This record gives sequence, structure tokens and C-alpha cells, in this order.
Amino acid sequence: MKLLNAFFICAAAVSATATDLDTIGVSLLRQVDPTLNGSGVRVAQVENLDPFTPNSAYAFEVNPVSVGHPTSLFTWISVSNPAAITFPNTAGTESWHANSVGGNFYGFSNGVATNVAHVYNYEVNYFVNTYIYPNTHPTIPARIVNQSFTYGTNLPSVDQDYDDYASKNNTIILSGAGFNGLPIYTPATCYNGLGVSVYGPSQPPYGPTPDGRCKPDITAPGSGATSFSTPYVGGAAAVLLQAGTNSVATNIITVKALLLNGAIKPDDWTNGPAKPLDARYGAGIVNVFNSWKQLKGGKRVFIESTTVTSGNPHPPGPNTGNVAAWAGWDHNTLSASPSQDTANHYYFNLTNNSPGTFTATLVWNRQNGASAINNLDLFLYNTSNGSLVLSSTSGVDNVEHLYLPKLVPGRYDLQVLKRGTAGQVSTPETYALAFEFFCVNLKIARTNGNALLSWTNSPTGFRLVSTETLNPPAAWATVGAAVSMTNGQNAALVPLAGTNQFFRLQRP
Repeated sequence: MKLLNAFFICAAAVSATATDLDTIGVSLLRQVDPTLNGSGVRVAQVENLDPFTPNSAYAFEVNPVSVGHPTSLFTWISVSNPAAITFPNTAGTESWHANSVGGNFYGFSNGVATNVAHVYNYEVNYFVNTYIYPNTHPTIPARIVNQSFTYGTNLPSVDQDYDDYASKNNTIILSGAGFNGLPIYTPATCYNGLGVSVYGPSQPPYGPTPDGRCKPDITAPGSGATSFSTPYVGGAAAVLLQAGTNSVATNIITVKALLLNGAIKPDDWTNGPAKPLDARYGAGIVNVFNSWKQLKGGKRVFIESTTVTSGNPHPPGPNTGNVAAWAGWDHNTLSASPSQDTANHYYFNLTNNSPGTFTATLVWNRQNGASAINNLDLFLYNTSNGSLVLSSTSGVDNVEHLYLPKLVPGRYDLQVLKRGTAGQVSTPETYALAFEFFCVNLKIARTNGNALLSWTNSPTGFRLVSTETLNPPAAWATVGAAVSMTNGQNAALVPLAGTNQFFRLQRP
């Protein structure tokens, strides 16, 4: 049996706030569809022993009362008792940390997924020794595993154990990325899980991993601690699992692609062709509403597939068809034999009259038992002249990500390319792709001495700001008027002043 030296990644006691739920898209999603609350999804919460709970050597348990749920929702599992179904019990004792994490994950008052089907609350040593480390990786009943601890170091062999469990059992594993201002540690560094950072006043943990991969994958608010940002993302994953209509929509790589592609970019977010994700924020701040809207866009298969000799150019193909949606996803396979590269082409025709924003995320797994990954890349071409607009071509990551805030109208080719190198893990590879092209226009009308400003509620993450002059440096301030939502439109009524007023939407 391996013993785990785990460290907490938390700060003071917290609970989800209305502001946090607004930021990550939960409040808007509940207005649109109040039934999207994690119903039917079984989740697991893995907890280290809580050093903040005095006089208790085995404190890891969520107290049902603290999260507003009945005892029947829980099973508490440890070496002392692998299936306790009453509380208190002999498996362990109550943990302040576990209560706070559970409150953000599925807590009835403040959680993201308030109606999950069951919570399996594991003590960490029992969990990793029973399910993660054994080569057989027996399956737990939960589809999502939320972990708010770190090993305090990078352990590639443990990361591989987590990858194998996730790929074998189709389980979404989320791990807090680490401590403020320190590197990201195992298990948040595994390929097939999501490493979650924290957005806020404190300095976030940072990547890359020692082998050069982009981590974290995503971030969320959490009162300065990844212990409390991670369950927000776990709750968002539960909502997407509930909303998924078939097995490929709820596959772990599809959910991961949707979560990353719906994320909102902080002002100082950055990436590059060889570094698909930001070293502090990953793909950005999770927004479950945006991810859900892309899920609702439906499965959109590629238009055509082409093959070239490895290393050769792979321009847009001759097919004139287009994907019939500007937001959606795909879960598909492409094959590349040695010495050949294969591209799946998704064509889009943007006919609107103003520049738009484009985002796409490609995800695939490190396969069960494999020490390496296949090499997939993501490209955006302009079909009118064959020019490359943007690319994500990391040679070490199993995530590629494109983000372009200004894209002029035209026809584009979004390519998923598999490199047919001699060292590839396998000829075929299954991948998930999430995409969105959007343009959010602000409309203004005068009514009874007020300005009525309106814009679409999808995608979300914009705030209304104003200034009295456009002369640089213009000082933009958030408009304090209440924003209402009707028929997919946001609206704000702003009193007109005696001076010039300019308005715009700003993200984030």
C-alpha cells in the first residue's frame, strides 16, 4: 500500500457567493433552464485529513447538514469503514474543509450542481490505494471526482495512474492546481484530468509542468484558494453531464473541450502556437452557460478529410459544404498511417457584417497504458486565399486551443490534424472538438429620457461600461444599472446625463 503525503490547498472558510455564481454563468443558466442542476449525476469528493479540525485524527467527512442535503445522499468511505451510510459514523469525522468544498460543488444553497444523485465522500489514502494505484483500476460509481489536495511535488508515475483510471473508466477528474505562486503539482498535472487554478486577488499557481505541458487547464473564483475554485468546475461538469443527450456528448474529452472552450479570458490572458493555454489561467475562467450553449449547438461532423505526406502543407480542400452552426462540438476519430498526416476539415461561412470572436478547443486522451500521446494540431485557414489565420501546434500537450477576438466575415477552414510520425502511439485517435464563432452587438434606443441598451445573452461574460469621452486615455466605468433578461436578450435602462455618453460591452 502506498501512503500519500497530501497537502491542503485552501485558505479561510468560504461559501459560494452570488457574485461567483454570476461570474461562472450559473445564475444565467438557472434563469434559462432551472432544471440544469446536476440531476442524475453521481459525484465523488476525495478529501485529505483536515488539520484544521481539532481533536480528530480522521476528519475528512462532509456533514450533510452543512450543505443542506439529507444523509441519504451520502456514502462515507475510508479504511475504517468502506461504506458508511449514516452520520456520524465510524469511517471518520466531520471536516471543515470538506464542508466548504461540498458547499461550492453541490451545496443546496450555494452550490453549482445542487441536485446530484449521490455523493461518495472518500478519504484520500483509501481512494488512491483502492482505485488509482492498482493496475486494474476498479470503477467507482461516480462520473466526476473532485480533489482539493496536492502531493506537493511532481510524480509522473502517479499522473499516469490517474490518466489510466480516467481513460479506462470515462471519469472526469478535477484537481486543485496547487498553492499561491508555486508550480503546479501532481495530480493536477495529469494529462486526462483538469487542473484547476484560482482567479482573484491572490497569485495563482503557475505552469508549465516540468515536461513543458500547459497546466492549469482552467480557472474559477474561489476566495484565493484552488480548494474552493475546483468544486465550481466540478459542478459545471455535472451540469454538462446532465445536459448531454448521448454517450459521446458525455464522454470525458467532450466535456473537457466544452468547459475549456466556454471559458472567459481575463484581460492579461495570453497563449501562442506552441503554448495553447495561459500559464496562470489555462483556457480562462469557467463559464457553464457558454459551455452549455455550445453543447446545445449539437454534434457537428467534419465536412471532408484529406491526407498529405507528413510535413507537407495541408491547405483547405475542395468541398464547398459548410457546418450548419456557428457553435457546437464533435466527438470523432481520425487516422494517420506512418509518413502521412490526416486532416478533418470543418468549414464555416461567416456572413455577418462586423468582426466576430472565434474560439475552438481540441482535446484527446493519453491512452490507457501509454506513456506518450499522439500528436494532434488545430488550424484555422481562410479558404479564399488559403492563408493560415491561426494555429495551435504543441508537440507535448493533449489540448490545443485557438482564440481570436476579431475575425472578419469570410469562409474559414477549421482543421483537426493528426501527425503520422513514426513514433505515434496508434494509427487512429479519438478526439473532441468544441467551437464557437460569435458577434455580440450593443443596441441603443432612447425612451423617456433614458437610454435602453440591449445585447444577446449568449455568449455571456460581458459587462456594460461607459465613458464621457473617447479621447485617450478614455476612462471606462462599469454601468450600475440593473440588467434584465427577456427572450434571450439582456437589457439595461440608463438615465441620460447632460454630457456625452459612450457605451460598450467589455469582457471580462
